[in-house]
Amino acid sequence: MNIKPSEISKIIETQLKASDQEIDYFESGKVMEVGDGIARVYGLNGVMANELVKFNNGVYGLAMNLDEDNVGVIILGEYFDIKEGDLVKRTKRIIQVPVGEKLLGRVVNPLGMPIDGKEKISTDKYRPIEFKAPGVVERKPVDTPLQTGILAIDSMIPIGKGQRELIIGDRQIGKTAIGIDTIINQKGKGVYCIYVSIGQKSSALARIINKLESFGAMEYTTIVFASASDPASFSYLAPYAGAAMGEYFMFNGMDSLVIYDDLSKQAVAYRELSLLLKRPPGREAYPGDVFYLHSRLLERAARLNEQNGGGSMTALPIIETLANDLSAYIPTNVISITDGQIYLDTNLFYGGTRPAISVGLSVSRVGGSAQIKAMKKVAGKLRLQLAQYRDLQSFAQFSSDLDASTKRQLVRGEKLSELLKQPQYSPIPVEEQVLIVYLGMQGLLDEIDTDKVKDFSVFFIDYVKNNKKDLLEEIQKTKDLSEAAEKDIKKLAEAARKEFIA
Repeated sequence: MNIKPSEISKIIETQLKASDQEIDYFESGKVMEVGDGIARVYGLNGVMANELVKFNNGVYGLAMNLDEDNVGVIILGEYFDIKEGDLVKRTKRIIQVPVGEKLLGRVVNPLGMPIDGKEKISTDKYRPIEFKAPGVVERKPVDTPLQTGILAIDSMIPIGKGQRELIIGDRQIGKTAIGIDTIINQKGKGVYCIYVSIGQKSSALARIINKLESFGAMEYTTIVFASASDPASFSYLAPYAGAAMGEYFMFNGMDSLVIYDDLSKQAVAYRELSLLLKRPPGREAYPGDVFYLHSRLLERAARLNEQNGGGSMTALPIIETLANDLSAYIPTNVISITDGQIYLDTNLFYGGTRPAISVGLSVSRVGGSAQIKAMKKVAGKLRLQLAQYRDLQSFAQFSSDLDASTKRQLVRGEKLSELLKQPQYSPIPVEEQVLIVYLGMQGLLDEIDTDKVKDFSVFFIDYVKNNKKDLLEEIQKTKDLSEAAEKDIKKLAEAARKEFIA
């Protein structure tokens, strides 16, 4: 029987057309071992670093160690029902998170999934959590102030848009308070805030959310939360997710502020993951690339030039020290990456100075370029005066006979220290700050009792608002302090002092 090749090909063709089954093709591997949130997977030859992989139970993992014969995967969720021999599929997607305005007012986990019990976030905007920092050519110098509303910071350690300013100190002395006050002060200033909470208790975060809602700050804030009960992988990823959300605003010509609270907990989580992945430990058992862990995160904060949209992302990382030890591994690493630090001193805190900012150890490497002209004029020598006062204070304890100029310096320093005390959740607008600092620096408070200094500063601002409101408006508008304005402040201060004493 003669069969023509054309007939065979026709039969095959019709059979193929009749078949409506689709071939499910995917690259997969098998679990070799699993435990403590880490899986070793055999296969997955083409997998990329930071690629998401999917386990049989629907939980995702992140490819971290690309070894010669297996892949080390950190599991992003429950791992108790993953067992040896389970199938692991590639997704061919580098890990990314949802970004944009839809996330404002929401609490999400480091994968961008809502955990606040509200509706699902529907957005088509995504960004990879790891992204190359903008280069030198794309940036411009930091020259626009980002007001924190905290008098001691805005007058002495100014923060500019695009800066990375470290907040460092022992536990429970007001580091988070500075971050939260800064978020509250951004209301109506067009700065979008991302608060990244790493390894904190859920109850502590609930209090923070409650405060932000009461001040109307959640309208422009997103909270990324990796709780203390979440796997270590969440604490490791949370800051990068926050940076990706902040970058969206920066690359779209807007301003954002990201607070990482705190990066020492991220470093501990990364150390845990690295040791489980059998990476060689270094100093304090941290892996060798722990510096790169933070540098590639904080370098993403920038002020872009006009050609790149002119947006900015400001980073306020928080680091917790043990017994005021600034020379520990992680604190020294982050100090060397950032553009300055706000150091909170335990002795000042328990001595009643709050915020407990140490003038001697705190610094802003951007300096006066991140201040308005008026503040630069009035607060130029404030740091120096306070530092000298702290030195004289310790010296004066041992000497009963002091000359007149030393006594005068001690009195002035005492009034300035009292003036810079500020309760939490009460940010002060910059134009009011200028007047308050002017009072202290010009000696207009020297004759007022130290315990009444704070009351007088509040009374004086109210007095100005009632008698010469246009003075505050002028400073706000021009960002400068004219000679006429200085004369007005002196006259108003004299009149207000008489009324206050009376």
